[in-house]
Amino acid sequence: MARILVTETIADGGLEQLRKAGHQVDVREGLTPAELLTEIVGAHALIIRSATKVTPAVLDAGTDLLVVGRAGIGLDNVDVAHATTNGVMVVNAPQSNVISAAEQAMGLLMASARNIPQAHSALVQGKWERSKWEGVELYGKIIGIVGLGRVGALVAQRCLAFGMRLIAFDPFVGEERARAMGVELLPLAEVVKRADFLSIHLPKTKETTGLIGAELLRTAKPDLRIINTARGGIVDETALYEAIRDGVIAGAGLDVFSEEPITDSPLFTLPSVVVTPHLGASTREAQDKAGDTIAEMVQLALAGEFVPFAVNVSAAEASETVRPFLPLAERLGRLLTGICNGVPKGVDILFQGQIADYDTRILKLSVLKGMLTGAPGPSVTFVNAPQLAEQMGCVVSDSKSVESSDYRNMITLRSTCGHSLAGTLAGLRGEPRIVMVDDHDVEVPPSRHLLVVRNDDRPGMIGVVGTTLGAHGVNIANMALGRTPNDTSALMVIASDQPVPTDVLDALRATPGITGVDPIAEI
Repeated sequence: MARILVTETIADGGLEQLRKAGHQVDVREGLTPAELLTEIVGAHALIIRSATKVTPAVLDAGTDLLVVGRAGIGLDNVDVAHATTNGVMVVNAPQSNVISAAEQAMGLLMASARNIPQAHSALVQGKWERSKWEGVELYGKIIGIVGLGRVGALVAQRCLAFGMRLIAFDPFVGEERARAMGVELLPLAEVVKRADFLSIHLPKTKETTGLIGAELLRTAKPDLRIINTARGGIVDETALYEAIRDGVIAGAGLDVFSEEPITDSPLFTLPSVVVTPHLGASTREAQDKAGDTIAEMVQLALAGEFVPFAVNVSAAEASETVRPFLPLAERLGRLLTGICNGVPKGVDILFQGQIADYDTRILKLSVLKGMLTGAPGPSVTFVNAPQLAEQMGCVVSDSKSVESSDYRNMITLRSTCGHSLAGTLAGLRGEPRIVMVDDHDVEVPPSRHLLVVRNDDRPGMIGVVGTTLGAHGVNIANMALGRTPNDTSALMVIASDQPVPTDVLDALRATPGITGVDPIAEI
């Protein structure tokens, strides 16, 4: 059971999911920074939204902390780099509010085009101002989308339904995908220059802060309206205010600001600016999805399993084809360290077959995590495994081949300690199998206790080994045999229910015809 500290309001469904899993859910809303430093002590997980600041001091105080979960997308309030250094996984819920955020952008787009909030405010004050609040149609207008990620793509779909023409800037989207979406990709300067509306859908980073500034705004059409539902600070608010005030552009619809909460801004004085208090994710549906998603991610992290939405894992994606191989990859890593009697200085990984067509970085990370588990030092996670390997001087390389001679898929590890292992998933149920040990073909299920026996290839050797083990009460769960290419020696891989005692190992080593006996305990 883990202690999970929750410092902001999270949907009840997600919290109940964690409680049912047996965890202690400790809700402490409204903590001051000083109080958070106290409460984080002894917590294994921290769940937040946007208000809690997860600083280096908080992360250092949380010595038991394994994961920080952000029930939403943005991570401006989390020091992700320091969390990575500490081996703390940072997870979010990137798909929970994409529909809500896209709909908020469309709402601001409509409100800005038709002056809906201004007309409403005037009317309830007793003013019938039809001519003053004349707007513009969306049909036929050019919408420039800055960022074609999850939200940007949804906004593009909706703008097409309004009959708008789509242009976009996103250096990570290919021409083919853009064409399929009905979008023309252009440089940012050209998008700003041509757009009638500009909708921002980027994460806030050092590179994107102040991206839309005075210089770009001076190149825009005078009827440009800017919509920002992404993050405050991507649009330079001073430059935006001056551009609207001076008639350089027509207006804006803003849901986010560089400093939040905010109740006073020069932008609020401009009649052609529509503002909302960061409501992009503020729907019942988005909050429920965020709570459920972050609960699921935190549970996976606490269990040491693959977490799809970990932002500081070097390979946080796994296709449906690759994902079933994650436990096998980690187990091969554990067994390799066992047969090498410690973490080897170097390992080459070969991915063969169908999986070679996919991103296998998470499999490489799983092997590394398995190799380092049990080694002296801090607990090994997907987050800190690469750093720990570097500190230990362990170098892991990988290669791929779509061809696999005997199996549809296979993962092979070759170490500098001279040992090698290979594994696959067999049968309709995808059961793990060790299919090679030290270049001998075998087939045996992985076990916590394996015994590798090398012997002369002659009759009676299997019986000798089996009799010796049986006489000492060692039960053989599985056995596989492998020959060397020259047929003069052979290898047995034996899976046992318990470790083979030292005196039994010595007895086997003293047996004529047996040339080597190596126990492999899965660390």
